[in-house]
Amino acid sequence: MDILEILKSDYERFPDAQTYSIYDPNVYFKDPLNEFHGIKRYRQMIGLINTWFSDIKLELHAISRTDNTISTRWTLGMTPPLPWKPRLAIPGRSQLKLNTNGQIIAHLDYWDISRLDVLRQNFFTPF
Repeated sequence: MDILEILKSDYERFPDAQTYSIYDPNVYFKDPLNEFHGIKRYRQMIGLINTWFSDIKLELHAISRTDNTISTRWTLGMTPPLPWKPRLAIPGRSQLKLNTNGQIIAHLDYWDISRLDVLRQNFFTPF
């Protein structure tokens, strides 16, 4: 199966049943909250999202590949474990770099809103 099709399926199922075999064992990950190397840490981070948040949906808006780079645009929605059940929406994009074997060696996430704006969504309705 083509890596773009695998990623589309992973986005639909996120955070469950991700295809970790498409990642290099020493994958580099960076987003506004995390920065690390290794598939083990990557799996742990996704596990924490699944443990602490509910009603998680990763909506894929666009995906494309140019040579060894895959670009995606998405919105991550989830509900934090707060009694009033606010809904968080984090729009952003990812850049995935591939090695010569076609595995992802770098996964860089960029949010279209600030970390403070994400925090504010816990208390105020966005938009």
